[in-house]
Amino acid sequence: MKAVVKVRPEVGGTEIMDVDMPVCGPDDALVKMDVVSICGTDVHIYNWDAWAKKAIKPPLIYGHEFTGTVVEVGKNIDYIKEGDSVSGECHIFCGHCHQCRLGNYHICENLTAFGVNKPGVFCEYQSLPAQNLWVNDPKIPKEYLSLQDPLGNAVHTVFSTDVTGRNIAVLGCGPIGLMSIAVAKAAGAAQVVAVGHKNEYRMDLAKKVGADVVLKAGDDFEKISKDLTDGTGMDAVFEITGNPNAVLSGMKMARAGGTLALLGIFNDPLTVELNDNVIFKCLNIKGVYGRKIWDTWMLSTGLLKSGKLDLDPIITHRFKFDDFLEGMKTMTSGNSGKIILDV
Repeated sequence: MKAVVKVRPEVGGTEIMDVDMPVCGPDDALVKMDVVSICGTDVHIYNWDAWAKKAIKPPLIYGHEFTGTVVEVGKNIDYIKEGDSVSGECHIFCGHCHQCRLGNYHICENLTAFGVNKPGVFCEYQSLPAQNLWVNDPKIPKEYLSLQDPLGNAVHTVFSTDVTGRNIAVLGCGPIGLMSIAVAKAAGAAQVVAVGHKNEYRMDLAKKVGADVVLKAGDDFEKISKDLTDGTGMDAVFEITGNPNAVLSGMKMARAGGTLALLGIFNDPLTVELNDNVIFKCLNIKGVYGRKIWDTWMLSTGLLKSGKLDLDPIITHRFKFDDFLEGMKTMTSGNSGKIILDV
């Protein structure tokens, strides 16, 4: 079968090549990929940055966002059947550690991930743990189904606090930031302010998915936030960039007693003046990682079935699987939203 493989520890270092078909284990399901999408994590792997150098061991089939069809199930599996349309939670949890027993599977103490620690889904077929598969509603478009992993990040972040009727700011206009804007609007936020940087392409997408106001580098974020809220500040700020400066901006933008939710992954440490920014204003800071398994998936499905969540503006490019390298080139340019590939 064809697969996208990180074959060399270098920038690029990726080939589309023939590999052996995977074998379906007793607790697995063999899935034929229908649609896959490129994630920011895949860009890290392709660019071979500091994180990738620590986390990835070539050769590796990467990719973790998909929708596909079950073609075989392991002998121990009776809750998934051949022909099911499925997507997958990439975080593989052990089920028996302290966090798993608390129901916190997304922060399992023994967490691994396909497409990072194990072979991923940029291929024609993959054998995946059946416990990690989500049976899809066939009425939802396949291109949306392939985006449930990043959509889940947005849903988890937005629903980490109460957004209905609230003033919200989203820091970052990348794909997950764009999804967070759309989710917040679908959830009834009174006002959503998007903060970009210099990428006009993605800031234009922020407007298309429903941002009421879009700010850019050089704007006075704190002043504008207060002007838009009668001097109060934002009820909640969602940081999705991984930029330390954005965290400081978010603290300034949030109202006293408000919430700052952090989803972005940081390469550099951050020094914060806690007294005025956090303690005296009773700022609630929440770390958000991945998706709650399976709570977030249920919320995402409900939003998609409601018809209130329009992801079309976010899907900006569609390629054939053989054109993966062209798709990755487009993704790394920054002039794209989500990029999907038909397998």
